[in-house]
Parts: sequence; structure tokens; C-alpha cells
Amino acid sequence: MTIKIAFTGTGFSHVHARCAQATPGVELVAVVNHRSESMAAFAQAYGISRRYATVEALLADGDVDAISINTPNYLHAPQTIAALEAGVHVLVEKPMAMHAAEAAAMQAASQKSGALLMVAHCFRFDPEVLWLKTAVDAGRLGRIIRSKSYGVHANWGPGGWFTQAQFAGGGAMADMGIHALDTTRFLLGDPQPVSVYAKIGTHYGDYDVDDTGILLVNWDNDAVSLIEFGWRQPHKDKPNAGTQLYGAKGFGELFPTRLLLPDPAAGSVNEIASGFAFPCPEEISQAKYQAQFAHFIDCIRHNRQPFPGGQEGLVNMQVVDAAYASARTGEVVEIET
Repeated sequence: MTIKIAFTGTGFSHVHARCAQATPGVELVAVVNHRSESMAAFAQAYGISRRYATVEALLADGDVDAISINTPNYLHAPQTIAALEAGVHVLVEKPMAMHAAEAAAMQAASQKSGALLMVAHCFRFDPEVLWLKTAVDAGRLGRIIRSKSYGVHANWGPGGWFTQAQFAGGGAMADMGIHALDTTRFLLGDPQPVSVYAKIGTHYGDYDVDDTGILLVNWDNDAVSLIEFGWRQPHKDKPNAGTQLYGAKGFGELFPTRLLLPDPAAGSVNEIASGFAFPCPEEISQAKYQAQFAHFIDCIRHNRQPFPGGQEGLVNMQVVDAAYASARTGEVVEIET
């Protein structure tokens, strides 16, 4: 069974297109973009013959099984919903939507049509994250009491639509903080958020979105997570999605990825190395994206719900919404599940 896939956007779509090229039984058939020049270059790079200015035009022609959505955030919901309603499976980049209401509508469209919806939270497929997740699931750290994670760009930040609220919805929280948030939640076993407190601001650029912040999330498993995020920060403690887990029996962290397990009888602490090199290679490494894309295609072939799917993306957007609300009011925001 050959799966015919289309792409929206011609920026980050390159990452997913390379994944598609490397996946047997996948045919790259179409690209959607409002700029004809970049669309032509993208089509030429991947041997794509069909080009469209809108998703609606693509869907009207049909003959596509799946779509990878990599456009600015304000287009995620309308493009995803249109595809799902047409029975086309969707892999949508993070953040899933502009806010939780859009995310819920996307999830509902998937449930109604039966077309699959996957949200591209790529660090769930990172080998180092999976190594630490295996240790947590095996109980090596005991119950996780608290965590700390990072989504920070040091001495750099994006431009263009990323810095415009009408197109991005939010700034560093939506762009970088969500990586740290989702990685944390995955490592903790996907608990439900109970409440959020956040301090968010704009201090390093002239734009109408945030570039600095911290948030505190209380989970329904009694763990609490501190998440730092930002653009153009003068320093960062860890690479993107770097996470520290404080368990009742030990400590685990990402980047460098290792465990520290106290041995009270010996009065010592044993370090369990992961074997991964640190400093880690280039952040946008193709390996985790390849594994993510392979999972999407496998779910289509076997009609299985992707993980992370719409529900995981929706929970993240609920936390993002609560963080921005908390920053506006200065109050803790409770999340109803």
C-alpha cells in the first residue's frame, strides 16, 4: 500500500519531506504554499508535481492519503480540520493550534471523520528521552516528586511570523516552552495538569509576543514541574527539552543523559551513564523526526491511534492557555479535566 502525502508550508516541511523520502511505500505528491517561488523550489527538490495555493484546492483534486502541516500556527487548525473532514490523515507541527479551543475542534474533527491526527511533539521519539523514560517506567527513580525543564534559545531568537501574535498566537512559550512541557509530561507518564502559575514577559525584542518566562505546573500524580523558556536569553542551563527529574529513589536528567542513584548502605551515589555523547549533536537531528514520521505512517497502515495524538496536543494547549492567563492575572489558574 503506497501512502500519498502532501505538505503545507515550505520551511520546516523540508524536515518531514526528507523523512518521507526515506520511508518505503510513501510517495510525495503535492505541496501547498502561498509563495509560488518557494513552492516551486520545494517541489523541484522532492520531485513533486502538484502545487496548490490552498489546502482546499488540494483536497478538491483528491488523490492524497495524508498531509504534513508545517505552516504558521494560525493555519494549523483550519488546514487540519479541512483535511480531516476530507478523510485525509494529518501530522501537524507543534504547537497544535493557537489555543485549546482550536485544538479541541481539531480533535473532534478527527473523531468524527475517523481520519488520524498526530501532533509532532518530536522529543517523544528522541533516543535519549526514550532511554530516560525506560528508566522512569522501570521504577529506578521511584516516584517522581518534581522536575525542571528548559526551552531556551540563548543569544538568538526567531523573526518573521514567529514574533507576530496574529500569526503565532504566542511567543517563546508556544515555540520553545511547549517542547519542554511535552517532554516533561511524557517522562512523567502523561499526567493531567491540575493548576498552572506563570510569570511571562517581553524583554529582549520589540514585538507583541513573549520572549521570557517560567511556569509551574501541578499534576494529578502530585508531581510539580518548573519549566523555563525564552528567546535571546543571555544564558541557558540546558539544550532544548533538557529535563531533570527528582525521584524518591534517585535523580535522572537529559542532556547530559544519566541517572544518579544513591546507595545509602555504601554511603555513595552511583552514576549510570546513558552512553550518549554530550554536548549533544545539532538539535534538529533527523533521527527523531524519522522515528516520528515512521510512527505516523505505521499508524495509517494499521489504523492505530497515533501517540502523541490530538488528546496529547490538546492537553499541552490547555497548559499554554492557562500559563498566559496566569501571567495576565498574576493568579494560579486551575485546569478542569
